[in-house]
Amino acid sequence: MPWITKNSGSATIETRDEPYLTAEMTKKLREDYIPRYAKPKGALFAALHMIQHHYGWVPKQAMKEIAEVLDIAPSEVLDTVTFYEEYWEHSKGENLISVCRSIACEFCSATACTEAIKDKLGIDVGQTTEDGKFTLVELECIGSCGTAPAALINEDLHENLTPERTVQLIEQVQNGTYQPGGTGAVKEDL
Repeated sequence: MPWITKNSGSATIETRDEPYLTAEMTKKLREDYIPRYAKPKGALFAALHMIQHHYGWVPKQAMKEIAEVLDIAPSEVLDTVTFYEEYWEHSKGENLISVCRSIACEFCSATACTEAIKDKLGIDVGQTTEDGKFTLVELECIGSCGTAPAALINEDLHENLTPERTVQLIEQVQNGTYQPGGTGAVKEDL
């Protein structure tokens, strides 16, 4: 299979006048994080988390700014962002739905839960609804194999899901009755 190439050498980065990495963030990196590591590059994860928690994603301009502060190549920052699933290269919906696709969850019908979400929201995995309310992703494992299938709604773990229960949770988020905290109830049909 041939490599698919793109002209990244002359690619342009969409920028804004105001930096994403604010003076306060830069100060925190330089004073609190970088000194903890043998090399400034060690603070890369902290810098990426800082940006993502503030903006909800990691814009390319921010990657370049981080590279400058840490004195590393921008490509190293981009490689990190594109390697780890936890980082976002584009904005995501107000609510992130993450369905586990580990073997345990797959065996216990996680695919049916994902399909129910796709049908309910009219989006595919990796997409965001037109109103910006929901983004659907799949994760390799969320560590709930004993209570599969499992999913996260934002940061709330929901276990022992069924397609019907999954749709109910989405409807609760849509109508404002969702109670954060997750569920861990045992299936009644065991």
